[in-house]
Amino acid sequence: MLKTKVKASAVTNLTDARYFAAWEVEWLGFNLDTGAADYIPPANVEAIREWVDGVKILGEFNLQANDEILGAVDMLKLDAVQVGMFADLQTLKALHKAEVPVIQEMVVQDLSELDAIATQMKANEDQVQYFVLDFAKNNLKWADIQANAPGQLQELCEEFPILLSADFPAGQVEDVLENTAAAGISVRGGEEEKVGYKSFDELDDLFEALETFEE
Repeated sequence: MLKTKVKASAVTNLTDARYFAAWEVEWLGFNLDTGAADYIPPANVEAIREWVDGVKILGEFNLQANDEILGAVDMLKLDAVQVGMFADLQTLKALHKAEVPVIQEMVVQDLSELDAIATQMKANEDQVQYFVLDFAKNNLKWADIQANAPGQLQELCEEFPILLSADFPAGQVEDVLENTAAAGISVRGGEEEKVGYKSFDELDDLFEALETFEE
């Protein structure tokens, strides 16, 4: 088992799905936004989920309307959904009313935006179970975050349930979780090198650092 919650995002193939499930991540995320580069058709999600168990199946959306999201929840029997940072409050309230657990992604473009992101999270916290604070999409380096915003990040993680998406070395993951008080981390899937084969060396190091054993 793992020392913290882990969300695997943008899973597009069975190789990734089985790898993450074997490590007992909390969520397997499948991008159901048809305009996204890592979009996966619903039929493929249904096929993959037949091969994994013990994980929550999460649909990743962006700005889709709540009726479209709820339709996918019903069709694919999703355990939770992720929405983009600009999802409107009406959508969040509709999902909350339908008792669908919601994760909201907050993509950080610049560290100066953290105060504004905190305000947005405060406005949405009653409808959102977790927030993904994503530094990786805009290549914000962990060293720069540590140097320029360690206090801000810790305050955010103490106030809100945050899953961190950042390019920190596997050897530092325990220190990251301890120093930030983050609720967990978010990692990404990727393309297979060939059908049924993929190297997981970097992720292996990360998961081994997070591994714990029941006594």
